[in-house]
Amino acid sequence: MTESTIKLFDEDAYKTEFDAQVVWQCMIEDAESEGLSKILLDQTLFFPEEGGQEADLGTINGFEVIDVQIEKKDQKELIFHTIKGKLNVGDVVHGVIDFEHRFDQMQQHSGEHIFSGTVHNRFGYDNVGFHLSRQSVTMDFNGPLDDDEVRRIEREVNEIIVQNLEIKISWPSKKELEKLEYRSKKELEGDVRIVTIPGVDVCACCAPHVKRTGEIGFLKVISRQNYKNGVRITIECGLRALETLSGEHSLLQNLAKDLTTSLENVPGQVLKMKDEIFMVKGKLQKTNKELMEYKLRDIPSDKENVTIFTDDIDNRTAQDAINALTKEHKGYCSFFIRTDTGYRFVSASSGKDARKIAMVLKEKFAAKGGGSDKMVQGSLDDVAEDEIINAIDMLKD
Repeated sequence: MTESTIKLFDEDAYKTEFDAQVVWQCMIEDAESEGLSKILLDQTLFFPEEGGQEADLGTINGFEVIDVQIEKKDQKELIFHTIKGKLNVGDVVHGVIDFEHRFDQMQQHSGEHIFSGTVHNRFGYDNVGFHLSRQSVTMDFNGPLDDDEVRRIEREVNEIIVQNLEIKISWPSKKELEKLEYRSKKELEGDVRIVTIPGVDVCACCAPHVKRTGEIGFLKVISRQNYKNGVRITIECGLRALETLSGEHSLLQNLAKDLTTSLENVPGQVLKMKDEIFMVKGKLQKTNKELMEYKLRDIPSDKENVTIFTDDIDNRTAQDAINALTKEHKGYCSFFIRTDTGYRFVSASSGKDARKIAMVLKEKFAAKGGGSDKMVQGSLDDVAEDEIINAIDMLKD
């Protein structure tokens, strides 16, 4: 088709505009892609989706670039751009990179290298999975890390960042690579691009990076979770991390204001409220149980089917009440608890098949749920109480 696409982002990750020639194009025909076309340029500043990182954003001749993919054919690397518009082969076009997005990706990716390199140096673990998008940055390591270890790594990473170390890009020869110790998540063929942070990390990587570690700003660990015999770490760097922390700080400030306390006292106040809610729930459960016992006493003992509608009842009270009803009544015993959209229900019987209730409610009212011949549970949308009672009373043995 053509020679490999010249990767201008390798020459200067900070450049935002370029000119190129369209060497191939086609319209995308499927119904969901109306107005979209796929083009190949002789050179590009757009970094494609590769190595766990999403593609650059921007425009080509004013048309929005919505996807950039790299395809390897016959030892050639071709970078295809999907745009909202149409261009012609031979057109000389002008591309503009969304540098805010590019720089965010650079901050995150460079921060990830420092974190992964530090983990490798301290624990010997490899980064076996990496994902970088506008929503999240995750790293998967093939060994365990606890919360204290992650906090220490986070501190060390930020101490490295403020040293403002130069991040070096190189293309070692095959002989040089054979002697070089570097991290890589996969077997590599052809020219290998090496990203070096002196004394911290040496890693094969195809993506743009900041020039010096100070441009990362800072790194914050967002979460840690055990994952596939190792650990998954979510991080944010620079302006992205600042936005997240600013939002969380505002939430805490508003919470402290609502609790009429200071920020440092919020955890204690929340624990106190949690204990109070637990006590109130216990008292409410006891009261509901007593009220239900009074209600059950008023039901005639010779009544076969018992269907009760209530506004508020906890699962434990409903369970106890159902058990009591099925001892006294031979038919179907049911509770329908009102919700915002309808009812949740629990039905049981000591001598009949309770699944028949679930079946008739499903047939007549599109209810959801199921269970055993002894007890069924589920939910249904709002229906008149008389219609539900009549449907149950019409059931045949």
